[in-house]
Amino acid sequence: MKTRRSPEPYLWLMFSGGGVVAALVLPVLVLLFGVLMPLGILDWPDAAHLRGLLDNVLVRLALLAVVVLCLFHAAHRIRHTSEELLGIARFDLLIALLCYGGAIAGGVVAGSLMF
Repeated sequence: MKTRRSPEPYLWLMFSGGGVVAALVLPVLVLLFGVLMPLGILDWPDAAHLRGLLDNVLVRLALLAVVVLCLFHAAHRIRHTSEELLGIARFDLLIALLCYGGAIAGGVVAGSLMF
């Protein structure tokens, strides 16, 4: 008899990876693009510099990884928080499909915009 494996460990892996990215990378991006550059402490990069930076495939992959990991972190947090706080655990499959489906759709959109 074959036992069915749960995808739950992989979802927790994406959740923890997204948590690390959200804790370490996003604050730096918010500080740079949301505080220091609008206040004039740092100069805004010109379009040619950003275009040159995004021409590198590794930079695009890194940005895509940041977006996808943060989306999966948010999806996992929304799923478990809504089930526990709202008491709607009986709809676990539907909530999981909506949350992770949204994260996958957002990842596809981000990937299509990056490449």
